[in-house]
Amino acid sequence: MSEGVAVSTARCGFTAAAHGCLAVLLGLSGAVLALGGLRLVGLGGSAYYLGSGVTLLVTCVLLLSGSRFGPRLYGLFLLATLGWSLYEVGTEPWGLLARLGAPLVPGVWFLGPSLRRAATYAGRMPRRKAIGVTAALAAVTSLLAYFATPLLREDAQSNSSPGFVPGTSSAWSAFGGTERGTRYADLVQITPENVHRLRLVWTYRTGDLPEAADAQSAWTFEATPLKIGGTVYLCTAHSVVHAVDAETGQRRWMFDPHAKPGWAPLRACRGVAFYRARQPVAQCPERILAPVADGRLVALDAQTGKLCANFGHGGEIDLLEDLGRYPPGYAFPTSPPAVVDDKIVVGGYVMDGTGIGAPSGVIRAFDAVSGQLAWAWDMGQPERIGRPSHGEHYTSGTPNAWPPFSADEQLGLVYVPLGNATPDFYARHRSAVAERYGSSLVALDVKTGRARWHFQVDHHDLWDHDLPSQPSLVEFPTAAGRVPALIQPTKRGELFVLDRRTGEPLTQVTQKPVPRDAAPPDYTSPTQPFSVGMPSYSGADLTESRMWGMTPLDQLWCRVRFKELHYEGQFTPPSVRGTLVYPGSAGIFSWGGVAIDEERDILIANTVHSPFIVTLIPRKNADAMGLSTLPNTESASVNTRGTAERAAGARAGLPQVGTPYAATALPFLSPLGVPCINPPWGQLSAIDLKTQRVLWRNRLGPAWTTVHSDGA
Repeated sequence: MSEGVAVSTARCGFTAAAHGCLAVLLGLSGAVLALGGLRLVGLGGSAYYLGSGVTLLVTCVLLLSGSRFGPRLYGLFLLATLGWSLYEVGTEPWGLLARLGAPLVPGVWFLGPSLRRAATYAGRMPRRKAIGVTAALAAVTSLLAYFATPLLREDAQSNSSPGFVPGTSSAWSAFGGTERGTRYADLVQITPENVHRLRLVWTYRTGDLPEAADAQSAWTFEATPLKIGGTVYLCTAHSVVHAVDAETGQRRWMFDPHAKPGWAPLRACRGVAFYRARQPVAQCPERILAPVADGRLVALDAQTGKLCANFGHGGEIDLLEDLGRYPPGYAFPTSPPAVVDDKIVVGGYVMDGTGIGAPSGVIRAFDAVSGQLAWAWDMGQPERIGRPSHGEHYTSGTPNAWPPFSADEQLGLVYVPLGNATPDFYARHRSAVAERYGSSLVALDVKTGRARWHFQVDHHDLWDHDLPSQPSLVEFPTAAGRVPALIQPTKRGELFVLDRRTGEPLTQVTQKPVPRDAAPPDYTSPTQPFSVGMPSYSGADLTESRMWGMTPLDQLWCRVRFKELHYEGQFTPPSVRGTLVYPGSAGIFSWGGVAIDEERDILIANTVHSPFIVTLIPRKNADAMGLSTLPNTESASVNTRGTAERAAGARAGLPQVGTPYAATALPFLSPLGVPCINPPWGQLSAIDLKTQRVLWRNRLGPAWTTVHSDGA
């Protein structure tokens, strides 16, 4: 009997201690919510957090005083929270999880009689087991919310495109499958019925890892391998090229170009290109063309991996030639060239955020056999297609093209997605030609290098809305029949469908008014183009209720920050106050582009949603911060954004030398490091090109791991 009394007393002691700890936790949370909620109300935001903070503080006092009204008040708080949540987000699972998930955990303790009895009477359920059940319930709630995310599905028509013959090719001969950039494998052995039987056959390790010299660089593995015959070709972040047996995974050869260490602010190689000579060639009839991070392009024998001595100077071309004198790392290639009509067409990355007069964004074509310059499109000197005269260089400060290109050999056109002229977030200085071509898709004549047409997706781009993706060439179904077309994804989540012969839109494009209060003395375009004929992935403008957090505390932080920032919807100009830019400069679409099911006319889109905060820093303040001189990448004084959440240079800022403002551009993340907008942050979806309707959407995640830089 005495033993039972002792056990009972111990149990009571545990319950009282648990109530006390929970009361203190609620009190601390209430204090934070009340203070943050007061700030939010002052900014014109929701009063819920202030009210909930006060309620939790009162609940804490009641619990500590032993009042039975404490749990009851918390029950009323939960009911109020439920009502407010349904009012704000309806039954959307992610929104409900953010608002109800954390508050329900104490609610289980207070309002779950069976669990409280189990915790009190250890004979029925040990304390650890009760806590485990509580945690399990919370986990189940999270999983239910995750898997209940609504999916949109409609039946897709399976009518094949005219002339399409499936299963005719096993090669993947270019970055996008072919130079058309559709990323479609027309193989027939893998079907929905047998795909579950796929098994890992081999693994190949490149051995390429970040080195000490990469400490201030963003290191990423981004290669899309090629498959030519029985060999797979790929490149690594350090520009090392590997040839791998497709059947066994064994290395056939490896070539290391010994890229200068610490040269580039971004260590990335998106892939290599393949060329097969159409006329007899003594050396390297089949060759791999690979970009090198220190500004070279090398040609390798596809069979042996040795440099093609008859190409350029001993097997390589110096892509920095005729660009002018700049510190190392200001210009370099990261994407494979386009190969068309026995020519190699090359662009390259120009380091963002540095200043006026950055290296030229010139587009050049070289003979695929000799490596000799065939033509150069310098938009500042469009009549000059050869090299500049001695002592001169290509026009500085023009928009560059860092993604892969597409080509139509029959039309004799190569399609070049251009970015904006650096620096990104101030543009008053830009030349008329840079304004004309910035953030545009340009069709260049493959034989002459002349611009046939261009289509601009952003006017006077102040948001780093480079065209980030290779356009995909399709035979677009229209009421009048199929039309040679291309589909250009953008960072804004727009899909522009253009006649690839003329550049004219094939689906409706509308100019819409946009915010205009740019920081003086800059200006903004009064309108911007929107592709209203195709589904948009940008979604509606952000609101306070779309701010998200894993707990009410970080959700409150995101709401307060949202209200503090300058935001009037898409195209809100950068500001000294700090502007919320959504879609952000990392892009809804990025260098991966889209894929086209050429048999069924279905577009597959992989999208990421992450707002950015762009803040202008007046030059006087920038000078005091040390942002008044151009960075030298060899000393890694500033790394221009790189991977924003990792690179120290991103936090330091972008100098934008020669303009009235430096700038910072960082992802809009909560204190817990996840995007401040509601999930899902990554999606895979399909669009029927015949109807321009979305067929289905599936979430991808955890999307907070996919926030990355756009450039290079």
